[in-house]
Amino acid sequence: MNVNIIMNQEIKTCQNCKNNFTIEPDDFAFYEKMDVLVPTLCPDCRMKRKLVFRNERTLYKRKCDLCESSMLSMYNPKSPYTIYCGDCYKSDKWDAKTFEQEYVPSRPLFDQLKELMIKVPKRNVFTTDTSVNSEYQNFSGYNTNCYLVFNSGDNENCAYSRGLRYCKDSFDNYFTTYLEQSYECVNGHKNYGVRYGQNAVGCLNSWFLLSCSNCQDCFGCVNLRNKQYHFFNEPLSKEDYKRKVSEIIGSYDKLQEFSKKFEKHTLSFPRRQNNNLKSVDSKGEYIFSSKNTKYCFEVTDAENCKFNFSTKAIKDSYDNMGYGYDSELLLETVAVGHSYNIIGSWGCDTCHDLRYCFAMSNSEDCFGCDGLKNGKYCILNKEYSKEDYDKLRDQIIDQMKKDGSYGLYSPPEIAFFAYNETIAQDNYPLSKEQAIAEGFRWEDNIPRTKDQETLKPEQVPDHIKDVQDSILKEVLACVSCGYNYRLIPAELKFYRKMLIPLPRQCFNCRHLDRLRRRGPFKLYTRNCAKCDKSIQTTYAPDRPEIVYCEACYQKEVI
Repeated sequence: MNVNIIMNQEIKTCQNCKNNFTIEPDDFAFYEKMDVLVPTLCPDCRMKRKLVFRNERTLYKRKCDLCESSMLSMYNPKSPYTIYCGDCYKSDKWDAKTFEQEYVPSRPLFDQLKELMIKVPKRNVFTTDTSVNSEYQNFSGYNTNCYLVFNSGDNENCAYSRGLRYCKDSFDNYFTTYLEQSYECVNGHKNYGVRYGQNAVGCLNSWFLLSCSNCQDCFGCVNLRNKQYHFFNEPLSKEDYKRKVSEIIGSYDKLQEFSKKFEKHTLSFPRRQNNNLKSVDSKGEYIFSSKNTKYCFEVTDAENCKFNFSTKAIKDSYDNMGYGYDSELLLETVAVGHSYNIIGSWGCDTCHDLRYCFAMSNSEDCFGCDGLKNGKYCILNKEYSKEDYDKLRDQIIDQMKKDGSYGLYSPPEIAFFAYNETIAQDNYPLSKEQAIAEGFRWEDNIPRTKDQETLKPEQVPDHIKDVQDSILKEVLACVSCGYNYRLIPAELKFYRKMLIPLPRQCFNCRHLDRLRRRGPFKLYTRNCAKCDKSIQTTYAPDRPEIVYCEACYQKEVI
């Protein structure tokens, strides 16, 4: 491996993609604290490993392997796992300890762990028991009357969204809180009646907003504060504003026209180098109320963290995806929360001192286990005395350090899902050939239909007022990918109320477009367009946006 030492930094070459990456002095201190090897994979390759264990939106119909009831599942029916519905999974009809295995020192841990994981039952989806009429959700809970919502909680009458908290009567949103009657928003907070907004806070009854706050009755506006009746940043009388807007809304063709005009309009205004708020000494995007948080995305209440995505209330932790909530000393985890000192684990809650464990609850001091409740001193689900556990644990760690795997997430060979079933494909899109070359699986038969539409896109009424209830019986075709989709009654009711034309894209393509608007999980170095200061931002240097450092943006916009 090529290694260069520069000012106490170590520049390594990723064993997977061969790109260089840097280990900082603080990183060495953290890895030493966790007693793990310095990683041999770059942050992007490490994140891909974790994301391929997170299938949120690819759901299958199958039967519970215990009670045989029909259910939705994030596990492909042809996968080798035993899958239980929520009721059976929580029941006392089975015990994960009955699947215990004797650790064989001559074999790699992950080979033995894979055998255990195939035997131990899995829960069909990650949801709470407190959701009402919200079957079509995953990694979500405390929702009422929600449909196709993911990584979301405490919402009502919402659909087709990811990352919602405390939202109501809102559709097609990403990473938002306290929205009501809003549509196609990315990073919105405390908005009411906002359609097509991004980085909007405290706004009312507006369309096409970017980086606006406390605005109402605005259309096509950028960087406005405390304004009303503005059209493409120009003030109008109340009467002129309402007349202009009424001629546009409800029509698909006209909204498409103004959507393109708005995207062009935004290029004339400066963007903040990032959208972080109330955060100190932090680098990344959408970092809120955090301190010393570097290369993180969509995190809240973090401290001394690095390379995290979509976590909340987490401290002194590296390389984690999802959940968190009052957790500390996490390394390379997915959907782990309320836990302490966890490495390489998935779907664990209220645990401490776990290594490479899956779907554990209220457990401690376990290594390579799956599905245990109240587990202690267990390895491959077999319980030991404390003395025997400590001895065997140290032996396994020594072996993993020798082969270079200790401190990295589990290899893709034991992943539950294929690459294109997961949010890895959302955030690091690969072709089938690329995914297989990197060691991931690929699923060719994800459930969806094509060429089954009963109504062509050009046959869909342009204006929402001309749409009849019979549209609910029609099968539509996405104008982007060609795959079929249908409307649900709550959706049609929402479009009519909000004067939004029917979407011509399927949910998947709409979701991917919101990710495009959000930006990549990557920081680029470029110069502030005003003061020429070097900054880090998700806007690549060759992109056309005008990007300001925080100080220059505040002077010009606030």
